[in-house]
Amino acid sequence: MPRGATSSSSQSRPALRRNQACRSCRRRKLKCDAARPHCGTCVKQHEASISVPAPLGFSHPAQPQCFYDPVEGLTLEPATDPTTKITRLEQQVGALYSCRLVLRSSLFSVALKKKLREKNASSALPSLNSTPPNYGYNGPLPESVLREILPPLPGQPDSPFRGDSSSPEPGMIKDPLVELLFSGWNPDLPEPPTLNHYIDVFFRCDPCGSRVLHRPSFLASMRLSPRDPGFPHASILHAICASASRWSPQQIIILPDGTRRDVLGEFHSTRTRHYIDKCMSTGEHIFSVMQACIILSWYFYQEGRWVEVWIFAAFQIRVSVPLRLNYPGTFSNQDADSPGAYLAPPKGFQDLESRRRTWWMSILFDRIASVGGWLHSIDERDLGTEFPLRNEDFEAETLMPSNPQDMATPDVFIRHPAQYTDSFILFIKAVMLFGKVTDFNVRGNLRAPTAPSKHQNPFFLPGFDYLDKLVANDFLENLPQIFKNNNGVTVTDASAVGQLDTDLYMVHIIPHAATITLHNPYINFNDPNNVSSARCIHATRSILAAYHSLTATSLDITRLHPLVTICWYLAAAVQVQLCKYFIEIKDSDREASVWGEINVLRQVLFSAQEYAMLAYGEKSPIGTRQERLLQILMEEIIKITSHKQPLEVGTPLYPFSSSSLWRKGNNQPSADGTAGLPMPFDPLSDKNNSSSNDPFAAPTYSYATEQEFEAMLGPLHQRSY
Repeated sequence: MPRGATSSSSQSRPALRRNQACRSCRRRKLKCDAARPHCGTCVKQHEASISVPAPLGFSHPAQPQCFYDPVEGLTLEPATDPTTKITRLEQQVGALYSCRLVLRSSLFSVALKKKLREKNASSALPSLNSTPPNYGYNGPLPESVLREILPPLPGQPDSPFRGDSSSPEPGMIKDPLVELLFSGWNPDLPEPPTLNHYIDVFFRCDPCGSRVLHRPSFLASMRLSPRDPGFPHASILHAICASASRWSPQQIIILPDGTRRDVLGEFHSTRTRHYIDKCMSTGEHIFSVMQACIILSWYFYQEGRWVEVWIFAAFQIRVSVPLRLNYPGTFSNQDADSPGAYLAPPKGFQDLESRRRTWWMSILFDRIASVGGWLHSIDERDLGTEFPLRNEDFEAETLMPSNPQDMATPDVFIRHPAQYTDSFILFIKAVMLFGKVTDFNVRGNLRAPTAPSKHQNPFFLPGFDYLDKLVANDFLENLPQIFKNNNGVTVTDASAVGQLDTDLYMVHIIPHAATITLHNPYINFNDPNNVSSARCIHATRSILAAYHSLTATSLDITRLHPLVTICWYLAAAVQVQLCKYFIEIKDSDREASVWGEINVLRQVLFSAQEYAMLAYGEKSPIGTRQERLLQILMEEIIKITSHKQPLEVGTPLYPFSSSSLWRKGNNQPSADGTAGLPMPFDPLSDKNNSSSNDPFAAPTYSYATEQEFEAMLGPLHQRSY
């Protein structure tokens, strides 16, 4: 046929939509009429192949090899004989019916033995040291007994358990646990009151993973039936329980390396990983499982489990890209040469904003996991998603246009529109600014012939001056006035009871941590004109000042974002270098002052009992791990210092001794004549209100090896009601 000429049939045939043709025609780049069950092109190919006798040992397929993509919401089913399929379904129904009979008999046996125990206990009170009596048969009840007491299963007219007897008396098997199981409740989850307690603790205390969930609608969905499609996915509930275990511990194990592990938190994190693995193989509930993965990732970060942190940081990004979460509006179908998104367009405002927040929390996790000088999982130039809306607009579902800013917006770090700015969005920008510093260091060292030296001037490096101005001055100076004059710590009355905005607190110290990261390779204390030394010392003092402003209140330090431990560590690392310099020049007075500041940061990372507050490491092992890294840095200066006990040098925050700083219940003067301040009260503190941790039992602490800890998890994984 001449070029440009077309047949009448091709003109009348409507154009096929994307991916509507069969897979075989798309692979071979042939025209397809999308006929079902086999298109015309595949039928012709099959007829042509069977017209030629098959060679020895080979047989032609019985039908054309023509397959189509599954309809959205359905899975591909292999070609199966209808009779075989019906037989398989009948076997599954029979197996399910048998399992249900066994479960019913077992549950009734439990209920019957419970009533017998109650009856026996009312007649005679047994001795405390006596063993529980045996009431006879311990297994499932015989079929003859079940015929008399159990009604037939619904939808089973020919059930072998249908007899002449009527239904059992009302209330015969009225057991809350039995009713809970038959309602569809996941037996691996805690009972509803306990689970609701964990959810409440999660939203109140967790500064990370809770950002991806819309709290009002999530709490409303928890009131639905467990069988309702709108009920939260089990993976999210398990991840919430794992995260909440930091503030509501039950059985805490101290491993030989000194880290804290909660048995219940470990169990729920394992169950969450089970759903993640299942989603990787089936793709079911991919967005819900992705949100659970983010919550679990932050739990691993707070636990200081760096291998899981690094793996999950990359995993989240690689899952988000096929979902097209990195596109404006979190959806795109413009590119005709690449596969479409696995998620349909957002259904509404809440769905769109949840996707934005899920994406940005994945990006934040990737940037924070890479602050040690590692490559990011995705380049900043590939982030097309606009910033999320303010928290108050998200929770109130205020219909607003999308945020006009994204990472490609000019002056995104120094211009903040009032209607689209709150502490969370500023926190995102601060972390992304830290990510720019990481990129600069990684890419600068990638092909550099030599490592950075303290004798070179970094301001001659391309891009260094721009980053220095941003992290050292411009970002903080251009914050809106309401956020610039508030560091996130607000004292409401004279008793030092205050409020903590952990996002805003981090906004004020992350730029200083980024400044230390940018300038640390070029510190030279021997050069009085060295700009990098001055920048790092100023950043360290700013981080310490922010910490002192927090300790002046009764706020719980463990409510801070876990990235704060990295900032403290960076400040302490600069102080270690400065202390070493003072040791070398034999300046004992300034050396002692620096030792005090180092020990302040050590105490806050590890054990701050001397300051009468909970240590971050007591609830987040990441604090303990960072303190150990600091000890490694300090080994050299401990060997060469002239102080006999340098690790005990303190820096009092007030003009009275630190031993008398906090007192419980009174203001009586101490032995040195100074009056002690009253012990601050925090309703979420374990030491002040142990009942806030768990409504049923106080946490227990014990020591165990790794093998013993894994053995303790066995019964939890096998638990069933």
